[in-house]
Amino acid sequence: MQEATPETSTGPLAAIRERMAAAAKMARRAPEDIHLIAVSKTRAAEDIEPLIHEGQMLFGENRVQEAATKWPALKQRHPGVQLHLIGQLQSNKADEAVALFDMIHSVDRLSLVMALGKAMEKQARYIPCFIQVNIGAEEQKGGCAVSELPALIAAAKDSGVPLAGLMCIPPASIEAAPFFALLAELAALHNLPQLSMGMSEDFDTAIMMGATYVRVGTALFGARSSPV
Repeated sequence: MQEATPETSTGPLAAIRERMAAAAKMARRAPEDIHLIAVSKTRAAEDIEPLIHEGQMLFGENRVQEAATKWPALKQRHPGVQLHLIGQLQSNKADEAVALFDMIHSVDRLSLVMALGKAMEKQARYIPCFIQVNIGAEEQKGGCAVSELPALIAAAKDSGVPLAGLMCIPPASIEAAPFFALLAELAALHNLPQLSMGMSEDFDTAIMMGATYVRVGTALFGARSSPV
């Protein structure tokens, strides 16, 4: 569930929700089918809690170690909050990730699939995952190649890793719409219903192209003061 009983919101969260609703209306989609992940990496608990009080219940973190320092206490204080891993995951962190997160958006290789499958079986905790696709074939980015996607989907099914859908980060400084459209085509081809795509600068476009989860940080929290 994305929203709790919120306080009145007139700040950045309200503005983003309005933009999301407008994009959904243009695409003739139901706004409730599109979920906002507030990207809280590098943000302290005191910066996160005001959003929770406004009803935001989905948050995204890039690193297992950072998330482990702040989220157990936050989740204890705010039951119902969901935590999503949106950054790259090392296979040796699979056990910690399965214990801490409610969704993983960055599954991108066979070794990670196998590690997650073992961790989920051991903990009897089967959390939905997205396969990250390197949609722009960029060497510096994570994600599997488009050509590797069928084999990775098959491996996830064999390993007992639940797949929710596909995730991508399109190349910067290029029109994102064609990359979002390609991810949507791939998801439809493989019967994967969810699409994790779109960030602060392009989530409107992503919604128009079928995004079900958008990942927004800077537009909610402002520019980061520390490197990530």
